Amino acid sequence: MRALRYVALAALLATAGTAVAAPVTYTLDPGHTMVLFSWNHFGFSNPTANLGQVQGTLVYDEKDPSKATVEATLPLAGLDSFVPKLDEHLKSADFLDAAKYPTVTFKSTKVVPAGKGKLKVTGDLTVHGVTKPVTLDVSLNKVGPHPMMKVQTVGFDATTTIKRSDFGVGAYVPNVSDEIKIRITTEAHDASAEKK
Repeated sequence: MRALRYVALAALLATAGTAVAAPVTYTLDPGHTMVLFSWNHFGFSNPTANLGQVQGTLVYDEKDPSKATVEATLPLAGLDSFVPKLDEHLKSADFLDAAKYPTVTFKSTKVVPAGKGKLKVTGDLTVHGVTKPVTLDVSLNKVGPHPMMKVQTVGFDATTTIKRSDFGVGAYVPNVSDEIKIRITTEAHDASAEKK
């Protein structure tokens, strides 16, 4: 009987340990998320724009990062190049055609650990109505309680490079570079804590 109790206790402790290690669902914080993309302009300069107002969900398991998933929606209404006339042009039918395709989306399909605090995150990027696979080089910045918000928080940086012509946005290539460099920084907060 005592042995049975020990087995039951061991099972209970194992279950409790599994619960602690379970993946956490986080909500991306648009106030601390920037999706910066840059391009070369006639060889003279390398302008940058930000896709703000990001909405999305990140599921992250510290014990097994390969189980992580991320989905994000970036409304083109949040595009900001810091030059209003350029914003209008980028949103026009010449480029992103925001009236017809108002959002950019990303949905992960695979996550592979790539060293301490590093991940390769592959997913489907949809721009201008075209979906293509891209791979992000991701660095984990920090996981832990946010000192001001008092909720579990995770932060990442990520980079990738795409060709805009792959997404049907090829105006003025090669004078305006086909290659777009993307740099992301984000914080995300425990979604369950935010609902309380």
